[in-house]
Amino acid sequence: MTVVTAQTEPAVPPVDQVPGQAAADTGEFWVEPGTSADEVPADGAREESPGAGAHADVHVDEAHAEVPAEKARTEAAEDEAHADVTPEDVPAEVARDAQDFGAYVRAGGWAFALKVARSVRPGGEAPGETLKVSAKVFAELAGCSPERVMRYYKAWDKAADDGLVPYFEALAPGQDVELPDSDVWHAYYVSRSSASSERGTAITAAAEAEGIRPTKALEVAENPTALRAAILADPSTAKAARAALLDRLQEDPSLQTEWARDIARTDDLKKAVATETQAASRIGYVRDIVENGQVKTPAGQTIDASAELRAEAERHLSLIDELDENEDTSEWASEAFDSMKDIVAQTIQADPELRLQERRTKFYSSLQKATKVFEELTFDDADDLDTIYEDDMLQRLEELQEAISTCITTLRKAAPGK
Repeated sequence: MTVVTAQTEPAVPPVDQVPGQAAADTGEFWVEPGTSADEVPADGAREESPGAGAHADVHVDEAHAEVPAEKARTEAAEDEAHADVTPEDVPAEVARDAQDFGAYVRAGGWAFALKVARSVRPGGEAPGETLKVSAKVFAELAGCSPERVMRYYKAWDKAADDGLVPYFEALAPGQDVELPDSDVWHAYYVSRSSASSERGTAITAAAEAEGIRPTKALEVAENPTALRAAILADPSTAKAARAALLDRLQEDPSLQTEWARDIARTDDLKKAVATETQAASRIGYVRDIVENGQVKTPAGQTIDASAELRAEAERHLSLIDELDENEDTSEWASEAFDSMKDIVAQTIQADPELRLQERRTKFYSSLQKATKVFEELTFDDADDLDTIYEDDMLQRLEELQEAISTCITTLRKAAPGK
């Protein structure tokens, strides 16, 4: 901000004047931008020089508060330097580049497709019938591959079928025609030849369904190493890849098998799967209480959940459902599961009939398991039984027989009418 007197001379300090130094012949003072007039020291603001008494009134020049003197002089010099420049003064090479740039901005890839369409010989025409050359010769002159030239050729051919551009036969070398808008170029141009294959067609369709340009998806598909590098380096890319694989797993049984095999063969993944499986099972246990109003006891019987149990289950489930997708749920699931078990145990202990039924269910469940295990001890290979015989086998069976006899005797005493 510049503080000036009321005189009519320009408020910009002379070039050789040091900012902050009083102008001896004008009574001006330089104030740093952002400093208000009130912040100027009183003695500095009133420091007089010869003839300064006639300029006692001080005001703020807002025009120079925004544009420092040096910047104003620079802009004025630039305006003066360019004032005399006209299109005729620009070198021909610069003008040609600017014109080509403008043409490409307006027409996009059509500007290059036209060069191919009017210079490359269409199929069916012999070399002597036209001034045009083959795609191979044109590519050699252009310093690119014939395949790239043909991609532009095919784009023009498709557009000609739709009536957007003239057919090749109607074009002569050097001829200019009105070109379609650049926005429709990508509807006809396919940057990679793989798009015409069955695999490319599927990728193109999937890209269009996702609302992205097929060329981007085709580029990724043709460079798996680049995809791998992006997944390894970028968590967001890895997350997108995981989501895509999960979607594909639903329709690809072979990928399911391969993925399951990879997990089974990797110890760290097996442990992670086991942990997540346990957490999911426990969350399912809590969710069943909320949604179905029933719960399984430790013995395996299904009972109606009490109001207290359902309220506690809803509380834990709401906390779990609020977790972010990438948060670990195992600790929350364990806490919820243990809380449910404690309430179920208290419920059973407080109800004599329920406690009796739990004991009965537990005993019968154990009996069933023991029976199933013992039934698996067969003597189908009795001829060579001596080869597997061990003394402790017979001893443990005798102990088992004694335990079973004790159980039978105890149950007979408890039987009605005994």
